Amino acid sequence: MRYVMLLEAAQPATPPPAELMDAIMKLGAEATAAGALLDNAGLLPSAAGAMITVTGGGLTVTDGPFAETKEMISYAVYSVRSKEEAVEWCSRFMKVHRDLWPEWAGTCRILQVMEF
Repeated sequence: MRYVMLLEAAQPATPPPAELMDAIMKLGAEATAAGALLDNAGLLPSAAGAMITVTGGGLTVTDGPFAETKEMISYAVYSVRSKEEAVEWCSRFMKVHRDLWPEWAGTCRILQVMEF
């Protein structure tokens, strides 16, 4: 099963500590070596994006930035055996943020990819 993990956060006043970046790289290497992590990357702020909406028979394109206080800041695609395994990898990622960057607050959405 594949899962997409979408990380949303507001930018804290302090930059991420070097220890956090090291921990993220180590966890990513571990997940890649385990065959679980397929792809991941940071995302630019919504000002660089657009939103396309279809409603009432019309199509509207809205350029960013968007009004949300939290930005979608990164994504990861995992291939795992269960939702519980996806939750475990994501929890480990979120825990290094909690432990190494106390000012940071964010949310990670875990969505299963539909496969036919």
